[in-house]
Amino acid sequence: MSRRSGILEFAVLGLLRESPMHGYELRKRLNTSLGVFRAFSYGTLYPCLKTLVASGWLTEEPGNTHEDALAAPLTGRRAKIVYRLTAEGKEHFEELLSQTGPDAYEDEHFAARFAFFGQTSRDVRMRVLEGRRSRLEERLEKMRSSLTRTRERLDDYTLELQRHGMESVEREVRWLNELIESERAGRDLRSSASGGPAQQDNTTGSTGGLPRPGSISRTDPPGDTAT
Repeated sequence: MSRRSGILEFAVLGLLRESPMHGYELRKRLNTSLGVFRAFSYGTLYPCLKTLVASGWLTEEPGNTHEDALAAPLTGRRAKIVYRLTAEGKEHFEELLSQTGPDAYEDEHFAARFAFFGQTSRDVRMRVLEGRRSRLEERLEKMRSSLTRTRERLDDYTLELQRHGMESVEREVRWLNELIESERAGRDLRSSASGGPAQQDNTTGSTGGLPRPGSISRTDPPGDTAT
């Protein structure tokens, strides 16, 4: 399984853990809620769904809404299929959520992992955030070294592009620092984002809410960094 298909399977399982969905609904959620999947198509999604069904992690059920019931006789097409997470699928997703290996720090995978931080235990969130920060700090150091070596050979526009890339990485590192500080303090990000008093959460396995746009700092979204 490729890294990209693995990210898609992870996201599909996570969305279906929230509620059963039609394939169209899934694709819409992937496109709108998880920006990293904006370019994904039905031609990519449906093979993924079939694989997950074959693995026993999803089941296919006929749609049971009034519109679905009318679809077949009126259009000659089958009613929409609803995909539902099985008990084995839920267990598999929870296992994936607990993983904190190097793949969790990469641009696309980190964005997908972050989208499901509300379902992730605090200790795992911390390891993923710290791993991501470490990865970006290494990237930033390489970018600075490269810029120092090549500065004199670059034209103004290429130099400005290099600086823009570095600034993007620096912003995400600052954003990660603030997230890590909030996690260590046990603050509920949902309360902080709404302007209410930050609540302490001292349970190691607790889950927190996603920060709302602008609630932490003016930064690029997860994974939107220069490579």
